[in-house]
Order: sequence, then C-alpha cells, then structure tokens
Amino acid sequence: MSGEISARFLIERAEFSLDVDLRLPGQGVTALFGHSGSGKTTCLRAMAGLERANQGYFALGDAVWQDETRGIFLPPHQRALGVVFQDAGLFPHLSVRGNMEYGQRRARGASILSISDVADLLGIAPLLERSPRQLSGGERQRVAIARALLAAPRILLMDEPLAALDLRRKNEILPYLERLHRDLDIPIIYVSHAPDEVARLADHLVLLDNGKAVASGPLNDVLGRIDLPAAFADDAGVVIDARIAAHEADDLTRLEFSGGMIFVSRRSEAIGTTLRCRIHARDVSLALVPQMLSSILNCVTATVIDLAPTDTPGHVMVKLQAGGEPLLARITRRSAEKLEIRPGLVLRAQIKAVALLS
Repeated sequence: MSGEISARFLIERAEFSLDVDLRLPGQGVTALFGHSGSGKTTCLRAMAGLERANQGYFALGDAVWQDETRGIFLPPHQRALGVVFQDAGLFPHLSVRGNMEYGQRRARGASILSISDVADLLGIAPLLERSPRQLSGGERQRVAIARALLAAPRILLMDEPLAALDLRRKNEILPYLERLHRDLDIPIIYVSHAPDEVARLADHLVLLDNGKAVASGPLNDVLGRIDLPAAFADDAGVVIDARIAAHEADDLTRLEFSGGMIFVSRRSEAIGTTLRCRIHARDVSLALVPQMLSSILNCVTATVIDLAPTDTPGHVMVKLQAGGEPLLARITRRSAEKLEIRPGLVLRAQIKAVALLS
C-alpha cells in the first residue's frame, strides 16, 4: 500500500490554468470529476510527468517524483506508474500476450502479478494469442489495463478509459474495474465526466471546475454537499451501500441500509450481497407524515441537516440524514415554505427511483 498522495500543480497557459493542491488516499479509487475543460486530464498528465508544471510537487508517500523547488523531476519512464488512456494504444504487430509481455519488460521492480494472474483478473485468458485487430473495444481496454498492471506500478492512472465505448462495452468492462478496486492494493486515479461511473467506482472524489479543485474528500462527503457550483447541481445525489435482505414474492427485492429499507426490481444476487445504489436529489420528495395512499414504496425517516438555494429558480436543495446516511432532496421553495423545512426537522423522505450501480 502506498502512503498518502500529494499533488500540487500550477500550470499556466494563455487560454487555461490549473492550480490544485491535493491530498489523496494511498489506496482505493480517487475520481477526478468535472465537465469538459475543467482540468481533469491536465491534472492526471501532470501526475504522470507528461505535463511539466510551472510549479509542481508530486509524491507517493516518501517517494518524491517531482519537486520543482529542489529541481526534482522524474520523466514518465522513471516513474513506477501505469497509464490507461481512452485509446487502448495496443501494438498491432504484437499479440495480446506480446502486449502484456511488453508491460512486464517496463517494470521498474519485481511484479507480484504474472501474465496468468492478470489475464484471470481481467477475463482475457482466452484472448492471449489473438491480435488486437480481433478484439472488441472493451477487450482492447482490458488488455491495455493488463499491460499497465504488469509494469508493476505503484499507482494506476486512468484517463476516461470508457469514453470511447458504447453502453454495451462500458457495461462489459465496469465489473472488471470493480474487481481491480476490490483485489488490488494500489491507488487508482480515475478521470471521468460520467457521474454514474464515478458513483459506481470511486471511494474519494475530487471535483474540478475551471482548473481548480472545488471539493475533495470521501465520495459521499462530497456528493452530500449543497454548497457546490451550479455545474454540479444537475447530478446531485448520494451513493449508499445496501444489503439484500429478502426476495419478495411479488418480484421485488428488499434492500436494507442503516437508514431503513428500500425495494427494487427482483435481483439475481444472493441474500446478504451488498449493492451500491445511487439516489438522485431530484428523485426524493419530502412529507411530514407517512403517505399511506401513494405509489412510492420507498419511504424512510430522515432529519433535515441544512438547506440552500439552487441555480434553478424557485428550488432549494435539502440535505438530510437517514440513520447515518446522507440524502439530498431538490424541492420547490414553495414546498419548503409550506412544510416549514428547517434544520432538525424529522420527516419522511420518499425515494421515487433507485439506480443500482453494481
């Protein structure tokens, strides 16, 4: 396991500047999220040494790869890292195995993973003797990840690896990214502008806007904030981990979390399985008393923590706590005034839709 990641970069260009000072965990998946032009890719390229900052510092624990104040700058080939871009960039004249062996030869230290280990991890064992031309887009990306891992990296940098894939191929590769998250003990920096990818994969979230980090912290700490710029308001929502408690007779599955229970369409996973769920603020309505005559099945007791105006005229964002789990609700100002929404008020949060992410 790597120590804390420190990244401080100031990159000034005529049309854009990046100015960030980040402390990131040395394990799990950190997502750099923001809209086009926010600085995500520039920040990741600076970490890789592909962009040289006017002022820069980058370290994994005690290993300092860049410190401009001391004249330290390790070029990319001297950094123990793996990089995966949108384009898999496989060598067309080499087989899948040959591409993976190239990764092994780049290793700056002894790899604890063999080709067979990585092939099994990413589900590409049957593809080893194929040419890259014989692979689907999702398969090529899995081979690119395998090649990066075989270089024995201390950190894996992924720049929108699913952006060039259609929905089917994205859904094909996401379970393998989750497996990397679960089975590997190296930090992953994951760049994306897709909220659902971030919600599904990330432990830590950095929100970038106009070249600056406007928020950084554990996933739900950031998602649960109501003071973020309007650019993130449309995607507001939280992520919860819920356990399958029962499969009901009416083709529903009951999930339980610390805030109560929610029902979803019947799932194939076994009772006891944990599922990651995303609940959008726009899908949560509020009531002072339980609504007996309602088609909304999912209703939990919650306490109002805070509320703030949004950039949508006539609306407010309400931050809630349900059994220790954060929730957000976006409601009209008129409704907030009618219900007298205020911090400390205990009410019922009605969840109209739950997006299952795993």
